[in-house]
Amino acid sequence: MQRSGESSKILLIEDEAAIRQVLRFFLKHNGYEVLDVPDGSEAIRAIPNFKPDLIILDLVMRPVSGWEVLQWLRNNRLTPQIPVLVVSALTRLKAQVQGFEEGAIEYITKPTQPSLIVERVRTILALNQQQRTMLQHTRMDEQRKTFERVYAPQPEEFFS
Repeated sequence: MQRSGESSKILLIEDEAAIRQVLRFFLKHNGYEVLDVPDGSEAIRAIPNFKPDLIILDLVMRPVSGWEVLQWLRNNRLTPQIPVLVVSALTRLKAQVQGFEEGAIEYITKPTQPSLIVERVRTILALNQQQRTMLQHTRMDEQRKTFERVYAPQPEEFFS
């Protein structure tokens, strides 16, 4: 939840400079304090000092990927205290389910409107810890059910 009298701190982890620039502009314009970094290794170094209220995370980066950042956060018991909003070009349902399982509270696929990301940030930051956990589990269950429906064996009649 947002600290009283202060703007919330957002750590933006995105390897594409143009995307970082646009998201940083939209987030700052909406009153957030933003630190943006181009890869997971810089993010891991920044988290202890910056102490973000929320992380926006791309998954496909080098040399340290977003998956590795999620694992580092989990290993250091920083999720779910620091909610993670994944914004990734990985559109496969399996990747989305894995993102939730690894600790993301929300998963948005690229390309998307920056205003949608700001709206999701605002919503997530307004939730308490219990509500965030419920949201994460709800999203994970939705993606799992969709995955199961899409990849379920089809009746013979569809192949006749």
